[in-house]
Amino acid sequence: MRLLLVEDDSMLGQAVKLGLAERGFSVDWVQTGAAAISAVNHGEYNAMVLDLGLPDLEGSRVLVSCRKRGLTLPILILTARDKSQEIVQQLDNGADDYLTKPFDLNELAARLRALVRRQHGFASNVLAVGALQLDTQTREVTFNGESIHLSRREFELLKTFMHAPERVHSRDKLEMAVFDNDADIESNALEVHVSNLRKKLGSKDCIETIRGIGYRLKCHA
Repeated sequence: MRLLLVEDDSMLGQAVKLGLAERGFSVDWVQTGAAAISAVNHGEYNAMVLDLGLPDLEGSRVLVSCRKRGLTLPILILTARDKSQEIVQQLDNGADDYLTKPFDLNELAARLRALVRRQHGFASNVLAVGALQLDTQTREVTFNGESIHLSRREFELLKTFMHAPERVHSRDKLEMAVFDNDADIESNALEVHVSNLRKKLGSKDCIETIRGIGYRLKCHA
């Protein structure tokens, strides 16, 4: 799950980035409103954590700008402002959730997982496609009742497939999900992970190659 964290406080931003990374998130951290708008215009994120008190633009202006552009990614407001009128205003502006400072990192992570699940139409942590199941919280994967051990990148690849199992996923989207912004990946790295995933699932047909475009999950056994 790739997140955009918008927080100008260096100590808090670093702590949140590291804490979410330990909980399985990939986090891009920016410290200004302008940088946040640029990031969402040029990158693809599953959710945004947005502070309101930014040094250049109010977080509320970033929120409104995102919604006016038609961006639908879940946005969670992280704020020290706890007045109900302020919170209501941000929810009416298009925020999906809010958390007041100080906060618990486990709660933040749980709220983010819930927001992304709801956006994809899932009510629980467990994604299921046929006999294939993946728990986004415990990171456990089973196929036909058998537990499968996946590397971190194999897990992220499979999770991306399972969030939209009927969709053809482009190479660019899959590489972004699996490798983040790693510029040093080998040209065939994605193919290697797809091949390893097929072997662990026990079928070459589980992941269909769409020539010239990307891949699609087809595990219905």
